[in-house]
Amino acid sequence: QVQLQESGPGLAKPSQTLSLTCLVSGASITTNYYYWSWIRQSPGKGLEWVGAISYLGVSFGSPALKSRTSISRDTSKNQFTLELTSVTPEDTAVYYCARALASYCTTLGCNEDGMDVWGKGTLVTVSS
Repeated sequence: QVQLQESGPGLAKPSQTLSLTCLVSGASITTNYYYWSWIRQSPGKGLEWVGAISYLGVSFGSPALKSRTSISRDTSKNQFTLELTSVTPEDTAVYYCARALASYCTTLGCNEDGMDVWGKGTLVTVSS
């Protein structure tokens, strides 16, 4: 059974860098042909794809956030990490990690229809 678990600080201050980690169990993040994604949902809004890293280790971010996002992985720990720089209160959201089939992903994003396993999500509040 594949499971994903997000971890990170629940609170960040404006202008700080937010770092969230997704620990994966039951599957390897190097397994063909999956992309490991970050998605968020701000209060009162829909789901927003943030970025992903492929089974080959290639990462890409949302065009709207690209300059602020960095996604990396640690294959020895079977986990991947999102870093979001210069956060503002608008980055307040529940952040989810999810596994997506490569066929549902392009450099512009991953379609939620192709995400078959999700973490429970972690709330991040950006406030001074």
